[in-house]
Amino acid sequence: MLAAILAACAWTAGAAEAPADPATQAALKVARLYGALAEHYVDPLDPDRVILDGAVRGMLAALDPFSAFFDRAQFAMLQQQARGEALGFGSILYVTPGKVLVLQTAEGSPSWRAGLGPGDEIVAVNGTRVADLDFNSLVQLLQQSRSKPVTLGVIHPGKVVAQDLHLKPAEVALPTVDKAFLWSPGIAYLHVSGFESKTPQEVVTALEKMEGKATGEARPENSAPAAAPEPLRGLLLDLRDNHGGMVDAALAVASLFLRPGELVLSVRGRSKAEQTYKTFAAPYHFDMPMIVLVNGNTASAAEVLAAALEEHDRAVIAGEPTFGKGVVETVMPLSDQTGLALTTAQYFTPSGRSIQRPLPGTALAGIDPSASTAGAASAFHTDDGRPLRAGGGITPDVEIPERQLDPWATFLNQRGAFTDFASEYLSLNGPVGQSFQPDARVLEDFRSYLNGHQIRAPQEYWGPDQDYLKLRIKTEIFNLVYGLAAGDEVETRGDPQVEKAVRLFGRVPELLRGAAAEAFAEHKGPRPSPHGRGRPDRRGGLTDECYR
Repeated sequence: MLAAILAACAWTAGAAEAPADPATQAALKVARLYGALAEHYVDPLDPDRVILDGAVRGMLAALDPFSAFFDRAQFAMLQQQARGEALGFGSILYVTPGKVLVLQTAEGSPSWRAGLGPGDEIVAVNGTRVADLDFNSLVQLLQQSRSKPVTLGVIHPGKVVAQDLHLKPAEVALPTVDKAFLWSPGIAYLHVSGFESKTPQEVVTALEKMEGKATGEARPENSAPAAAPEPLRGLLLDLRDNHGGMVDAALAVASLFLRPGELVLSVRGRSKAEQTYKTFAAPYHFDMPMIVLVNGNTASAAEVLAAALEEHDRAVIAGEPTFGKGVVETVMPLSDQTGLALTTAQYFTPSGRSIQRPLPGTALAGIDPSASTAGAASAFHTDDGRPLRAGGGITPDVEIPERQLDPWATFLNQRGAFTDFASEYLSLNGPVGQSFQPDARVLEDFRSYLNGHQIRAPQEYWGPDQDYLKLRIKTEIFNLVYGLAAGDEVETRGDPQVEKAVRLFGRVPELLRGAAAEAFAEHKGPRPSPHGRGRPDRRGGLTDECYR
Protein backbone atom coordinates (compact mmCIF):
# COMPACT_ATOMS: atom_id res chain seq x y z
CA MET A 1 0.00 0.00 0.00
CA LEU A 2 2.77 2.43 0.92
CA ALA A 3 4.60 1.68 -2.35
CA ALA A 4 1.39 2.13 -4.35
CA ILE A 5 0.66 5.50 -2.77
CA LEU A 6 4.22 6.74 -3.26
CA ALA A 7 4.04 5.57 -6.87
CA ALA A 8 0.78 7.45 -7.25
CA CYS A 9 2.46 10.53 -5.80
CA ALA A 10 5.17 10.24 -8.46
CA TRP A 11 2.56 9.75 -11.18
CA THR A 12 0.70 12.93 -10.24
CA ALA A 13 3.83 14.96 -10.88
CA GLY A 14 4.07 14.09 -14.56
CA ALA A 15 0.90 12.44 -15.85
CA ALA A 16 -1.48 14.38 -18.07
CA GLU A 17 -4.73 12.60 -17.29
CA ALA A 18 -5.97 10.36 -14.48
CA PRO A 19 -6.22 6.61 -15.08
CA ALA A 20 -9.69 5.20 -15.39
CA ASP A 21 -9.70 2.24 -13.00
CA PRO A 22 -11.36 2.95 -9.60
CA ALA A 23 -8.53 1.47 -7.50
CA THR A 24 -5.93 3.83 -8.95
CA GLN A 25 -8.26 6.80 -8.67
CA ALA A 26 -8.82 6.02 -4.98
CA ALA A 27 -5.06 5.67 -4.45
CA LEU A 28 -4.56 9.05 -6.10
CA LYS A 29 -6.98 10.67 -3.64
CA VAL A 30 -5.01 9.23 -0.72
CA ALA A 31 -1.73 10.26 -2.38
CA ARG A 32 -2.88 13.86 -2.82
CA LEU A 33 -4.03 13.98 0.79
CA TYR A 34 -0.71 12.58 1.96
CA GLY A 35 1.14 15.09 -0.21
CA ALA A 36 -0.74 17.96 1.40
CA LEU A 37 0.01 16.59 4.88
CA ALA A 38 3.69 16.08 4.07
CA GLU A 39 4.02 19.63 2.79
CA HIS A 40 2.02 21.57 5.35
CA TYR A 41 1.82 19.59 8.61
CA VAL A 42 3.53 21.25 11.59
CA ASP A 43 6.12 18.42 11.98
CA PRO A 44 7.75 16.05 9.47
CA LEU A 45 5.67 12.93 8.86
CA ASP A 46 6.64 9.29 9.29
CA PRO A 47 5.10 7.56 6.22
CA ASP A 48 4.78 4.20 7.99
CA ARG A 49 2.91 5.73 10.90
CA VAL A 50 0.60 7.88 8.78
CA ILE A 51 -0.16 5.40 6.02
CA LEU A 52 0.20 1.97 7.61
CA ASP A 53 -1.04 2.75 11.10
CA GLY A 54 -3.51 5.39 9.95
CA ALA A 55 -4.80 4.84 6.43
CA VAL A 56 -4.42 1.05 6.16
CA ARG A 57 -5.79 0.22 9.62
CA GLY A 58 -8.63 2.71 9.11
CA MET A 59 -9.47 1.19 5.73
CA LEU A 60 -9.64 -2.32 7.22
CA ALA A 61 -11.66 -1.13 10.22
CA ALA A 62 -14.27 0.23 7.79
CA LEU A 63 -14.80 -3.31 6.46
CA ASP A 64 -15.34 -5.52 9.52
CA PRO A 65 -13.94 -6.13 13.01
CA PHE A 66 -11.91 -9.16 11.91
CA SER A 67 -9.70 -7.86 9.10
CA ALA A 68 -6.44 -6.41 10.44
CA PHE A 69 -2.94 -5.24 9.52
CA PHE A 70 -0.04 -6.64 11.59
CA ASP A 71 3.23 -4.77 11.93
CA ARG A 72 6.47 -6.74 12.25
CA ALA A 73 6.17 -7.42 15.99
CA GLN A 74 2.45 -8.25 15.78
CA PHE A 75 2.96 -10.61 12.83
CA ALA A 76 5.77 -12.43 14.64
CA MET A 77 3.50 -12.83 17.68
CA LEU A 78 0.68 -14.13 15.46
CA GLN A 79 3.00 -16.77 14.01
CA GLN A 80 4.05 -17.78 17.52
CA GLN A 81 0.42 -18.14 18.53
CA ALA A 82 -0.30 -20.34 15.51
CA ARG A 83 2.50 -22.64 16.68
CA GLY A 84 1.16 -22.49 20.22
CA GLU A 85 4.33 -20.85 21.52
CA ALA A 86 5.41 -17.55 23.06
CA LEU A 87 8.74 -16.06 24.01
CA GLY A 88 8.97 -15.81 27.78
CA PHE A 89 9.67 -17.69 30.98
CA GLY A 90 6.69 -20.05 31.20
CA SER A 91 5.05 -18.61 34.31
CA ILE A 92 1.48 -17.61 35.04
CA LEU A 93 1.51 -14.71 37.47
CA TYR A 94 -0.96 -12.97 39.72
CA VAL A 95 -0.17 -9.26 39.62
CA THR A 96 -1.59 -6.62 41.95
CA PRO A 97 -0.14 -3.26 43.04
CA GLY A 98 3.03 -3.99 45.00
CA LYS A 99 2.77 -7.77 44.72
CA VAL A 100 3.52 -10.52 42.18
CA LEU A 101 2.73 -14.18 42.97
CA VAL A 102 3.56 -17.24 40.86
CA LEU A 103 0.50 -19.42 40.17
CA GLN A 104 2.03 -21.93 37.76
CA THR A 105 5.20 -22.73 35.81
CA ALA A 106 5.23 -24.88 32.68
CA GLU A 107 7.34 -28.01 32.98
CA GLY A 108 10.68 -27.59 31.20
CA SER A 109 10.32 -23.80 30.95
CA PRO A 110 12.98 -21.32 32.14
CA SER A 111 10.91 -20.61 35.28
CA TRP A 112 10.56 -24.32 36.05
CA ARG A 113 14.29 -24.94 35.57
CA ALA A 114 15.12 -21.99 37.84
CA GLY A 115 13.00 -23.46 40.64
CA LEU A 116 9.97 -21.16 40.54
CA GLY A 117 6.71 -22.73 41.66
CA PRO A 118 3.20 -21.98 42.93
CA GLY A 119 3.13 -19.60 45.87
CA ASP A 120 6.52 -18.01 45.20
CA GLU A 121 6.49 -14.23 45.55
CA ILE A 122 8.57 -12.12 43.17
CA VAL A 123 9.76 -9.12 45.18
CA ALA A 124 12.29 -7.62 42.74
CA VAL A 125 12.89 -7.54 38.97
CA ASN A 126 16.43 -6.62 37.88
CA GLY A 127 16.98 -4.88 41.20
CA THR A 128 13.73 -2.86 41.09
CA ARG A 129 11.56 -3.52 44.13
CA VAL A 130 8.03 -4.59 43.20
CA ALA A 131 6.61 -2.89 46.32
CA ASP A 132 7.84 0.50 45.09
CA LEU A 133 5.88 0.45 41.82
CA ASP A 134 2.33 1.41 40.99
CA PHE A 135 0.28 -1.10 39.01
CA ASN A 136 0.92 0.31 35.52
CA SER A 137 4.66 0.64 36.13
CA LEU A 138 4.78 -2.93 37.46
CA VAL A 139 2.97 -4.36 34.44
CA GLN A 140 5.25 -2.39 32.10
CA LEU A 141 8.35 -3.69 33.89
CA LEU A 142 7.15 -7.30 33.63
CA GLN A 143 6.31 -6.93 29.94
CA GLN A 144 9.69 -5.38 29.15
CA SER A 145 11.46 -8.19 30.99
CA ARG A 146 9.84 -11.04 29.04
CA SER A 147 12.17 -10.97 26.05
CA LYS A 148 15.60 -10.63 27.68
CA PRO A 149 17.59 -12.22 30.52
CA VAL A 150 16.29 -11.21 33.92
CA THR A 151 17.24 -11.51 37.59
CA LEU A 152 14.32 -12.05 39.95
CA GLY A 153 14.28 -11.66 43.70
CA VAL A 154 12.04 -14.49 44.93
CA ILE A 155 10.73 -15.42 48.39
CA HIS A 156 9.70 -19.07 48.54
CA PRO A 157 6.77 -20.13 50.79
CA GLY A 158 7.86 -20.43 54.41
CA LYS A 159 10.98 -18.30 53.84
CA VAL A 160 11.63 -14.66 54.72
CA VAL A 161 14.82 -13.95 52.78
CA ALA A 162 14.69 -13.41 49.00
CA GLN A 163 16.75 -15.58 46.67
CA ASP A 164 18.09 -14.27 43.36
CA LEU A 165 17.13 -16.39 40.33
CA HIS A 166 18.59 -15.78 36.87
CA LEU A 167 16.36 -16.62 33.88
CA LYS A 168 16.80 -16.48 30.11
CA PRO A 169 13.68 -16.32 27.91
CA ALA A 170 12.85 -19.16 25.54
CA GLU A 171 10.03 -20.31 23.28
CA VAL A 172 7.46 -21.77 25.68
CA ALA A 173 4.63 -24.05 24.58
CA LEU A 174 1.18 -22.72 25.48
CA PRO A 175 -1.30 -25.59 25.91
CA THR A 176 -4.77 -25.21 24.43
CA VAL A 177 -6.23 -28.04 26.50
CA ASP A 178 -5.81 -26.12 29.74
CA LYS A 179 -8.16 -28.11 32.01
CA ALA A 180 -8.59 -31.88 31.97
CA PHE A 181 -9.68 -34.19 34.79
CA LEU A 182 -12.10 -36.97 35.65
CA TRP A 183 -15.26 -35.40 36.97
CA SER A 184 -16.36 -38.79 38.29
CA PRO A 185 -15.42 -42.39 37.39
CA GLY A 186 -15.81 -42.69 33.62
CA ILE A 187 -16.86 -39.04 33.05
CA ALA A 188 -14.14 -36.79 31.60
CA TYR A 189 -14.06 -33.00 31.67
CA LEU A 190 -11.99 -31.19 29.03
CA HIS A 191 -11.67 -27.45 28.42
CA VAL A 192 -10.16 -26.30 25.11
CA SER A 193 -9.15 -22.64 25.15
CA GLY A 194 -8.37 -22.31 21.42
CA PHE A 195 -7.46 -24.22 18.27
CA GLU A 196 -3.84 -24.48 17.14
CA SER A 197 -1.92 -27.10 15.18
CA LYS A 198 -1.14 -29.09 18.33
CA THR A 199 -4.70 -29.07 19.75
CA PRO A 200 -5.83 -32.43 18.28
CA GLN A 201 -2.91 -34.29 19.86
CA GLU A 202 -3.47 -32.50 23.16
CA VAL A 203 -7.09 -33.71 23.15
CA VAL A 204 -5.96 -37.28 22.41
CA THR A 205 -3.28 -37.23 25.10
CA ALA A 206 -5.68 -35.87 27.73
CA LEU A 207 -8.41 -38.41 26.96
CA GLU A 208 -6.04 -41.36 26.84
CA LYS A 209 -4.53 -40.30 30.14
CA MET A 210 -7.97 -40.23 31.70
CA GLU A 211 -8.78 -43.63 30.23
CA GLY A 212 -5.61 -45.00 31.85
CA LYS A 213 -4.04 -45.91 28.52
CA ALA A 214 -0.35 -46.40 27.95
CA THR A 215 -0.29 -46.42 24.16
CA GLY A 216 3.22 -46.44 22.80
CA GLU A 217 4.91 -47.39 26.09
CA ALA A 218 7.37 -50.27 25.93
CA ARG A 219 6.37 -53.55 27.62
CA PRO A 220 8.95 -56.12 28.77
CA GLU A 221 9.30 -59.06 26.38
CA ASN A 222 7.19 -62.13 27.31
CA SER A 223 5.33 -60.15 29.97
CA ALA A 224 1.58 -60.45 30.26
CA PRO A 225 -0.37 -57.81 28.34
CA ALA A 226 -1.78 -54.99 30.44
CA ALA A 227 -5.45 -55.13 31.31
CA ALA A 228 -7.60 -53.20 28.85
CA PRO A 229 -8.58 -49.81 30.28
CA GLU A 230 -12.23 -49.14 30.89
CA PRO A 231 -13.53 -46.76 28.18
CA LEU A 232 -14.84 -43.41 29.24
CA ARG A 233 -18.61 -43.32 29.60
CA GLY A 234 -18.98 -39.64 28.84
CA LEU A 235 -17.09 -36.49 27.82
CA LEU A 236 -18.02 -32.93 28.77
CA LEU A 237 -16.19 -30.82 26.18
CA ASP A 238 -16.07 -27.25 27.45
CA LEU A 239 -15.71 -24.67 24.67
CA ARG A 240 -16.73 -21.66 26.74
CA ASP A 241 -14.57 -18.58 26.15
CA ASN A 242 -12.90 -20.33 23.20
CA HIS A 243 -12.47 -17.60 20.57
CA GLY A 244 -11.48 -20.05 17.84
CA GLY A 245 -8.19 -20.26 15.99
CA MET A 246 -7.19 -22.55 13.13
CA VAL A 247 -10.18 -24.19 11.48
CA ASP A 248 -8.08 -27.13 10.23
CA ALA A 249 -7.30 -27.92 13.89
CA ALA A 250 -11.03 -27.90 14.70
CA LEU A 251 -11.54 -30.20 11.69
CA ALA A 252 -8.93 -32.61 13.06
CA VAL A 253 -10.62 -32.58 16.49
CA ALA A 254 -13.98 -33.30 14.83
CA SER A 255 -12.35 -36.31 13.14
CA LEU A 256 -11.63 -37.77 16.58
CA PHE A 257 -15.37 -38.04 17.30
CA LEU A 258 -17.16 -38.35 13.93
CA ARG A 259 -17.06 -41.03 11.23
CA PRO A 260 -14.61 -40.47 8.36
CA GLY A 261 -16.14 -38.62 5.43
CA GLU A 262 -18.71 -36.60 7.37
CA LEU A 263 -19.08 -32.97 6.31
CA VAL A 264 -17.76 -30.46 8.86
CA LEU A 265 -18.01 -27.19 6.94
CA SER A 266 -18.08 -25.63 3.51
CA VAL A 267 -16.31 -22.40 2.61
CA ARG A 268 -17.50 -19.99 -0.05
CA GLY A 269 -15.93 -16.69 -1.07
CA ARG A 270 -16.02 -14.24 -3.95
CA SER A 271 -12.57 -15.13 -5.26
CA LYS A 272 -12.75 -18.92 -5.03
CA ALA A 273 -15.08 -21.79 -5.76
CA GLU A 274 -16.95 -23.38 -2.88
CA GLN A 275 -14.87 -25.92 -0.98
CA THR A 276 -16.09 -28.61 1.38
CA TYR A 277 -14.13 -30.15 4.25
CA LYS A 278 -14.89 -33.56 5.67
CA THR A 279 -13.58 -35.63 8.54
CA PHE A 280 -10.75 -38.04 7.81
CA ALA A 281 -9.71 -41.41 9.20
CA ALA A 282 -7.69 -40.28 12.21
CA PRO A 283 -5.54 -42.88 14.00
CA TYR A 284 -7.56 -42.16 17.15
CA HIS A 285 -11.30 -42.32 17.61
CA PHE A 286 -13.51 -41.77 20.66
CA ASP A 287 -17.13 -42.86 20.77
CA MET A 288 -18.30 -41.95 24.27
CA PRO A 289 -21.49 -39.84 24.68
CA MET A 290 -20.68 -36.13 24.54
CA ILE A 291 -22.00 -32.87 25.93
CA VAL A 292 -20.51 -29.65 24.55
CA LEU A 293 -20.70 -26.59 26.80
CA VAL A 294 -20.73 -23.17 25.06
CA ASN A 295 -21.35 -19.51 25.91
CA GLY A 296 -21.41 -16.08 24.30
CA ASN A 297 -17.63 -16.08 23.94
CA THR A 298 -17.56 -19.36 21.98
CA ALA A 299 -16.65 -18.20 18.47
CA SER A 300 -15.30 -19.05 15.03
CA ALA A 301 -13.52 -22.43 14.87
CA ALA A 302 -15.11 -23.43 18.19
CA GLU A 303 -18.53 -22.82 16.63
CA VAL A 304 -17.50 -24.90 13.60
CA LEU A 305 -16.73 -27.87 15.85
CA ALA A 306 -19.84 -27.46 18.00
CA ALA A 307 -22.09 -27.18 14.93
CA ALA A 308 -20.61 -30.31 13.31
CA LEU A 309 -21.08 -32.37 16.48
CA GLU A 310 -24.62 -31.04 16.88
CA GLU A 311 -25.76 -31.49 13.29
CA HIS A 312 -24.45 -35.07 13.03
CA ASP A 313 -26.32 -35.87 16.29
CA ARG A 314 -23.03 -36.68 17.98
CA ALA A 315 -23.31 -34.36 20.98
CA VAL A 316 -25.80 -32.42 23.04
CA ILE A 317 -25.03 -28.69 23.05
CA ALA A 318 -25.59 -26.99 26.41
CA GLY A 319 -25.00 -23.54 27.87
CA GLU A 320 -25.77 -20.19 26.25
CA PRO A 321 -25.99 -19.00 22.60
CA THR A 322 -22.59 -18.60 20.96
CA PHE A 323 -20.96 -15.46 19.56
CA GLY A 324 -21.82 -15.88 15.88
CA LYS A 325 -18.62 -15.54 13.84
CA GLY A 326 -18.90 -17.41 10.57
CA VAL A 327 -16.39 -15.71 8.30
CA VAL A 328 -12.90 -16.84 7.39
CA GLU A 329 -9.77 -14.71 7.60
CA THR A 330 -6.88 -15.55 5.32
CA VAL A 331 -3.54 -14.47 6.78
CA MET A 332 -1.29 -13.08 4.05
CA PRO A 333 2.41 -12.23 4.56
CA LEU A 334 3.39 -8.81 3.21
CA SER A 335 6.72 -7.09 2.71
CA ASP A 336 8.99 -6.10 5.62
CA GLN A 337 7.78 -9.11 7.67
CA THR A 338 4.33 -7.60 8.12
CA GLY A 339 1.03 -9.36 7.50
CA LEU A 340 -2.63 -8.94 6.66
CA ALA A 341 -5.64 -10.85 7.98
CA LEU A 342 -8.45 -10.35 5.47
CA THR A 343 -12.01 -11.67 5.52
CA THR A 344 -12.15 -13.69 2.32
CA ALA A 345 -15.00 -16.15 2.70
CA GLN A 346 -17.99 -17.31 4.71
CA TYR A 347 -18.34 -20.79 6.10
CA PHE A 348 -21.45 -22.92 6.40
CA THR A 349 -22.25 -25.81 8.72
CA PRO A 350 -23.04 -29.33 7.47
CA SER A 351 -26.75 -28.49 7.16
CA GLY A 352 -25.91 -25.31 5.21
CA ARG A 353 -26.39 -22.82 8.05
CA SER A 354 -24.41 -19.60 8.30
CA ILE A 355 -23.25 -18.96 11.86
CA GLN A 356 -22.31 -15.33 11.14
CA ARG A 357 -24.59 -12.80 12.83
CA PRO A 358 -25.23 -9.54 10.98
CA LEU A 359 -22.94 -6.70 12.12
CA PRO A 360 -24.64 -3.32 11.55
CA GLY A 361 -22.35 -0.59 10.28
CA THR A 362 -19.90 -2.99 8.66
CA ALA A 363 -19.58 -4.84 5.36
CA LEU A 364 -21.18 -7.82 7.13
CA ALA A 365 -24.41 -5.97 7.90
CA GLY A 366 -26.32 -7.66 5.08
CA ILE A 367 -25.57 -11.29 5.97
CA ASP A 368 -28.74 -13.37 6.31
CA PRO A 369 -28.16 -16.21 8.82
CA SER A 370 -31.35 -17.94 7.64
CA ALA A 371 -29.94 -18.38 4.13
CA SER A 372 -28.36 -21.72 3.21
CA THR A 373 -25.35 -22.39 0.99
CA ALA A 374 -27.71 -22.05 -1.96
CA GLY A 375 -28.46 -18.48 -0.89
CA ALA A 376 -32.19 -18.86 -0.21
CA ALA A 377 -33.90 -18.95 3.17
CA SER A 378 -34.23 -22.50 4.43
CA ALA A 379 -35.22 -24.66 7.39
CA PHE A 380 -32.34 -26.60 8.90
CA HIS A 381 -32.24 -30.00 10.58
CA THR A 382 -29.71 -32.40 12.04
CA ASP A 383 -29.00 -35.74 10.34
CA ASP A 384 -31.73 -37.30 12.49
CA GLY A 385 -34.28 -34.56 11.78
CA ARG A 386 -33.99 -32.38 14.86
CA PRO A 387 -34.82 -28.76 13.92
CA LEU A 388 -32.02 -26.17 14.17
CA ARG A 389 -32.31 -22.44 14.72
CA ALA A 390 -30.70 -20.06 12.27
CA GLY A 391 -30.11 -16.57 13.57
CA GLY A 392 -26.37 -16.24 13.94
CA GLY A 393 -24.38 -18.35 16.34
CA ILE A 394 -25.48 -21.69 17.79
CA THR A 395 -28.49 -22.01 20.07
CA PRO A 396 -27.90 -24.77 22.64
CA ASP A 397 -30.16 -27.83 22.82
CA VAL A 398 -30.37 -27.17 26.56
CA GLU A 399 -29.90 -23.59 27.74
CA ILE A 400 -28.04 -23.29 31.08
CA PRO A 401 -27.36 -19.73 32.29
CA GLU A 402 -24.01 -18.87 33.81
CA ARG A 403 -23.61 -17.93 37.46
CA GLN A 404 -24.70 -14.34 38.12
CA LEU A 405 -22.52 -12.55 40.66
CA ASP A 406 -23.78 -9.72 42.82
CA PRO A 407 -21.90 -6.38 42.76
CA TRP A 408 -19.98 -7.11 45.97
CA ALA A 409 -18.62 -10.48 44.79
CA THR A 410 -17.66 -8.87 41.48
CA PHE A 411 -15.81 -6.12 43.36
CA LEU A 412 -13.89 -8.67 45.48
CA ASN A 413 -12.73 -10.48 42.33
CA GLN A 414 -11.66 -7.26 40.63
CA ARG A 415 -9.83 -6.14 43.76
CA GLY A 416 -7.91 -9.45 43.96
CA ALA A 417 -9.12 -9.92 47.53
CA PHE A 418 -9.29 -13.71 47.40
CA THR A 419 -5.73 -14.18 46.13
CA ASP A 420 -4.31 -11.64 48.58
CA PHE A 421 -6.14 -13.30 51.46
CA ALA A 422 -4.96 -16.76 50.37
CA SER A 423 -1.33 -15.57 50.37
CA GLU A 424 -1.74 -13.99 53.81
CA TYR A 425 -3.57 -17.06 55.17
CA LEU A 426 -0.80 -19.42 54.04
CA SER A 427 1.87 -17.15 55.53
CA LEU A 428 0.15 -17.37 58.92
CA ASN A 429 -1.07 -20.98 58.84
CA GLY A 430 1.29 -22.83 56.49
CA PRO A 431 0.32 -25.17 53.61
CA VAL A 432 -3.06 -26.92 53.64
CA GLY A 433 -3.82 -30.54 52.80
CA GLN A 434 -5.83 -31.83 49.84
CA SER A 435 -8.85 -32.29 52.12
CA PHE A 436 -8.90 -28.60 53.11
CA GLN A 437 -12.34 -27.02 53.16
CA PRO A 438 -12.89 -23.42 54.27
CA ASP A 439 -15.07 -23.42 57.39
CA ALA A 440 -16.68 -20.74 59.54
CA ARG A 441 -13.33 -19.88 61.14
CA VAL A 442 -11.72 -19.30 57.74
CA LEU A 443 -14.63 -17.07 56.73
CA GLU A 444 -14.16 -15.03 59.90
CA ASP A 445 -10.45 -14.73 59.06
CA PHE A 446 -11.51 -13.49 55.63
CA ARG A 447 -13.89 -10.94 57.17
CA SER A 448 -11.07 -9.72 59.43
CA TYR A 449 -8.79 -9.43 56.38
CA LEU A 450 -11.45 -7.33 54.61
CA ASN A 451 -11.88 -5.09 57.63
CA GLY A 452 -8.13 -4.62 57.84
CA HIS A 453 -8.12 -3.40 54.25
CA GLN A 454 -11.13 -1.08 54.71
CA ILE A 455 -13.43 -3.32 52.68
CA ARG A 456 -16.99 -3.57 54.01
CA ALA A 457 -18.80 -6.90 54.17
CA PRO A 458 -22.47 -5.92 53.80
CA GLN A 459 -24.76 -8.41 55.50
CA GLU A 460 -27.11 -8.39 52.49
CA TYR A 461 -24.30 -10.06 50.49
CA TRP A 462 -22.24 -11.75 53.21
CA GLY A 463 -24.97 -14.26 54.07
CA PRO A 464 -26.10 -15.29 50.55
CA ASP A 465 -22.49 -15.38 49.25
CA GLN A 466 -21.16 -17.86 51.83
CA ASP A 467 -20.80 -20.81 49.42
CA TYR A 468 -19.22 -18.65 46.72
CA LEU A 469 -16.77 -17.10 49.19
CA LYS A 470 -15.68 -20.56 50.35
CA LEU A 471 -15.23 -21.69 46.74
CA ARG A 472 -13.08 -18.69 45.79
CA ILE A 473 -10.97 -18.94 48.95
CA LYS A 474 -10.31 -22.65 48.38
CA THR A 475 -9.53 -22.03 44.69
CA GLU A 476 -6.90 -19.39 45.41
CA ILE A 477 -5.32 -21.36 48.26
CA PHE A 478 -5.02 -24.43 46.03
CA ASN A 479 -3.57 -22.23 43.26
CA LEU A 480 -0.77 -21.16 45.57
CA VAL A 481 -0.15 -24.56 47.20
CA TYR A 482 -0.77 -27.11 44.44
CA GLY A 483 -0.70 -25.04 41.25
CA LEU A 484 -3.18 -23.60 38.80
CA ALA A 485 -4.45 -26.98 37.56
CA ALA A 486 -5.58 -27.90 41.07
CA GLY A 487 -7.20 -24.52 41.61
CA ASP A 488 -8.93 -24.70 38.22
CA GLU A 489 -10.41 -28.09 39.12
CA VAL A 490 -11.74 -26.73 42.42
CA GLU A 491 -13.32 -23.76 40.64
CA THR A 492 -14.78 -25.90 37.84
CA ARG A 493 -16.35 -28.36 40.27
CA GLY A 494 -18.05 -25.41 41.95
CA ASP A 495 -19.36 -23.98 38.66
CA PRO A 496 -23.17 -24.47 38.59
CA GLN A 497 -23.21 -24.32 34.78
CA VAL A 498 -20.82 -27.30 34.60
CA GLU A 499 -22.66 -29.16 37.36
CA LYS A 500 -25.97 -28.86 35.50
CA ALA A 501 -24.37 -29.88 32.20
CA VAL A 502 -22.92 -33.06 33.75
CA ARG A 503 -26.40 -34.08 34.91
CA LEU A 504 -27.51 -34.23 31.27
CA PHE A 505 -25.56 -37.44 30.55
CA GLY A 506 -28.51 -39.51 31.69
CA ARG A 507 -30.70 -37.69 29.16
CA VAL A 508 -28.40 -37.80 26.12
CA PRO A 509 -30.48 -40.43 24.20
CA GLU A 510 -33.67 -38.51 24.95
CA LEU A 511 -32.15 -35.22 23.83
CA LEU A 512 -30.65 -36.62 20.63
CA ARG A 513 -33.76 -38.73 19.91
CA GLY A 514 -34.49 -41.15 17.09
CA ALA A 515 -32.10 -43.41 15.24
CA ALA A 516 -29.05 -41.48 16.38
CA ALA A 517 -29.91 -42.19 20.01
CA GLU A 518 -30.70 -45.88 19.40
CA ALA A 519 -27.36 -46.39 17.65
CA PHE A 520 -25.39 -44.39 20.22
CA ALA A 521 -23.72 -47.41 21.82
CA GLU A 522 -21.99 -48.36 18.60
CA HIS A 523 -21.67 -44.77 17.45
CA LYS A 524 -20.75 -44.66 13.99
CA GLY A 525 -18.54 -47.62 13.31
CA PRO A 526 -15.96 -49.58 15.31
CA ARG A 527 -13.31 -47.81 17.34
CA PRO A 528 -10.01 -47.95 15.43
CA SER A 529 -7.02 -49.04 17.43
CA PRO A 530 -4.50 -46.23 17.94
CA HIS A 531 -1.14 -46.28 16.20
CA GLY A 532 1.35 -44.67 18.55
CA ARG A 533 1.28 -41.19 19.97
CA GLY A 534 2.25 -39.16 16.92
CA ARG A 535 0.28 -36.21 15.68
CA PRO A 536 -3.11 -37.29 14.27
CA ASP A 537 -3.22 -37.71 10.50
CA ARG A 538 -4.32 -34.35 9.10
CA ARG A 539 -5.20 -35.46 5.56
CA GLY A 540 -8.08 -33.38 4.33
CA GLY A 541 -7.23 -30.45 6.62
CA LEU A 542 -7.01 -26.85 5.46
CA THR A 543 -3.35 -26.73 4.55
CA ASP A 544 -3.02 -24.15 1.79
CA GLU A 545 -3.98 -21.15 3.88
CA CYS A 546 -4.08 -20.23 7.55
CA TYR A 547 -7.75 -19.84 8.44
CA ARG A 548 -8.45 -17.98 11.67
